Parts: sequence; structure tokens; C-alpha cells
Amino acid sequence: MQREPRLSVNINKIAWLRNARGGNVPNLTQMAKDCERFGAEGITVHPRPDERHIRYQDVYDLKPLVTTEFNIEGYPAERFMKMVLEVKPDQCTLVPDPPGVLTSDAGWDTVKNREQLERVIAELKNQGIRVSLFIEPNKAMIEGAKAAGADRIEFYTGPYAAQYHQDREKAIASFREAAIFCNEIDIGINAGHDLDLSNLAFFSKNIPNLLEVSIGHALVSDALYVGMENTIQAYLYALKGLNGA
Repeated sequence: MQREPRLSVNINKIAWLRNARGGNVPNLTQMAKDCERFGAEGITVHPRPDERHIRYQDVYDLKPLVTTEFNIEGYPAERFMKMVLEVKPDQCTLVPDPPGVLTSDAGWDTVKNREQLERVIAELKNQGIRVSLFIEPNKAMIEGAKAAGADRIEFYTGPYAAQYHQDREKAIASFREAAIFCNEIDIGINAGHDLDLSNLAFFSKNIPNLLEVSIGHALVSDALYVGMENTIQAYLYALKGLNGA
């Protein structure tokens, strides 16, 4: 029986708000605990080299507090890998971001970068860390992720979100086809980027065996209007396909 996908809340924007003023308001670690109390089934962080939102120290501070699933995203530079191997999260999602980019907006070329990915994935899995690769819905890239040793892929869903309101069937088509292929070759499916309350339920309904979504920007933005607890419950409701989309 297919289990319902998990909601992992990306708290980068909470850290960004804290950093904008200095001090410790809002309190990042308390917010992580509250998100779990409100129903979040995971906490995601994506520290950047410039620490403009999540700081590397935040990752160490969060590790003993997260009681659901801790997911660390990032580019596998030396400093990032050192931190992940010390913290040992439940999952590490590798993204192909060069330093200084605003947000993750492309997936891995798993063919071109296979040697690097094989080495990094082996290091992480040797420490019992599940590995996911941020990737586009391309069969060759998915096959490359499997060959490199990844446990899961995380679909880069920016293109889906951009096209959803124009033609949602067209927007979902490549992701549905890629998900079927993932099921065939036995690699897990996560998803993230620009998923929100308008497009999440339709995505979830159409991706067979979706395991997890990671959502931050839209979720935190919605929480400004209705509060974090109500927002997390609304996303869980949508993720389970219960809002009629």
C-alpha cells in the first residue's frame, strides 16, 4: 500500500528574517520544534556558503532537537561535506548550486558529474545518511542518479509550478512519466521548489509513490496571513489530496 507523502518544512526563510535584524528573533530552533508540533513531518535546511539565512552553526544546533526527519540540502563542497558527515542527518539532498546563486533552479547532470557524485554519495551512505539528488524529470538523469548510488531523487518542480495555471495537464506530464520510470528502477521520489497551496494537491495526486515534499518560501509566506500552525495543516491537507484539486 502506498503511504502518504511527508511534508518537510524548509526553515531557511525563518533564518533569513532573524538575520535581517540580528539577535535571535524569530528563534530558529524554537520554530523548528513548533513546526513539528504543528504537524510537520520533517525539517529541511539549506545552508549557503555566505550563510545569508541558515548558518552552519544552526545545523549543529538543530540536530539534537529535530525529532521527525532532518534533511540538509546543499552543494557538496568541502565545508558542507564536513558538516553533514559530523551532523549525520537522516537525509542529505545534493544540489548543483554554484556559490552565490539566489535559489536552486536546475537539477544535476548526473552523467557529466557521475564520478563526483559516486564519490560523495558513497561517503554519505557510509555514515548511514540517505542521499537524494535534486534533478529534473529526465530519464537519463534519473538513470544516472541510480547508477551513482542515490537512494532518491528530488524533482525540481519550478517548471511545473510556472506552467500549472496555464495548463496543469501539460505541466505534470513529464513529471508523471519520470515518476513511473523511478518506480520501475526502484529509486525513491521527493519533490520541491515553488510548490504551494494552489498546485500541491494536483502534483501529489499525479506522482505515484511520492515520498516527500520540501516546502519553504510559499509556506512561510502563507504563515504571515494565517499563522504557522494553520498553514502547516493546510499543506498537509493539500499534500494528501484532500482539497479537491
